Amino acid sequence: MSKKGEAPEKVYLGRLTNHLRMGIVGLPNVGKSTLFNALTKCQVAAQNFPFCTIDPNNAQVAIPDVRFEYLCDQFKPLSKVAAALQVTDIAGLVKGASEGEGLGNAFLSHIKAVDGIYQVVRVFEDEEIVHVEGEINPIRDMEIILNELCLKDEEFINTRLDALTKQTLHKKEKRDLAEMET
Repeated sequence: MSKKGEAPEKVYLGRLTNHLRMGIVGLPNVGKSTLFNALTKCQVAAQNFPFCTIDPNNAQVAIPDVRFEYLCDQFKPLSKVAAALQVTDIAGLVKGASEGEGLGNAFLSHIKAVDGIYQVVRVFEDEEIVHVEGEINPIRDMEIILNELCLKDEEFINTRLDALTKQTLHKKEKRDLAEMET
């Protein structure tokens, strides 16, 4: 809260950093680890069976930027901190993950740690590569991922609202009431 006559405080969403954290998500066995390897030049296991990735794989990739280099050449800063992309290969998500199916809650907690997501959807036919839903249907697969993420967000919001309600009833703080109304 700012005092009368002072400029209001700025509210920032997210983290203030020059490193973007992106997660690679999708159903099991759609090529998430293969994309991770291509983006990061790593060699994590990318096998033909669901849940090959259980623990997330992380890597940082430098983002080349000629503008940054030009500015550094012009102004000669004491140190250079270029932008970087932190990529996380997250285990496959299945229908019902928001209720604990598959690696459900672990998967969804890893999603919270990233700023954005790359969604990998399988569109190729190959009888030797198992599809967790039994058939290739990219639209359905995208809807499964979106629905699971929305259900987890809804659960988070409801948990937060319950906590705010209890806190508001207990302390009767106007700040909490205002947050609940927005």
